[in-house]
Amino acid sequence: MSACVFCLIRDDEAARSLIYSDDLVLAFMDLCPVTPGHVLVVPREHLVGLGEVGDQLGGRLWSVARRVGDALRRDTLNTGDADAGSVGPVRCDGVNLFLADGEAAGQEVFHVHLHVFPRYEGDAFSVHALWQEAERAELDGHAARLRALLP
Repeated sequence: MSACVFCLIRDDEAARSLIYSDDLVLAFMDLCPVTPGHVLVVPREHLVGLGEVGDQLGGRLWSVARRVGDALRRDTLNTGDADAGSVGPVRCDGVNLFLADGEAAGQEVFHVHLHVFPRYEGDAFSVHALWQEAERAELDGHAARLRALLP
């Protein structure tokens, strides 16, 4: 079994372009970005699925992702040539947050991670689904079952 790539990144045993680090999470550039500026926010602790993430850690993941999204939007407005060398600002007219939990959901690295990627008109990302309005009785039935299962 090979080591988890995000744990290797956490331990500075794999290349990374780190943008944020604290006692609970890291944020770094995605090696295979959906769009330029795509960031991953991951817990330091190796947790495989969303069900393993406690409220404090979940709040931190969300908070850092929100801050990263704000930075992406501000970078779009940055026409200066700060410490970025020859790299220009990220194009960002909107932000998507994406978390895949489980293989069926598209999770490829089994260490919880929240994607933050900038969006703009004409980018290559899309979500395809058959959006159809459900019957109220079905929605109410699912809601009742899930309410009963909430911890």
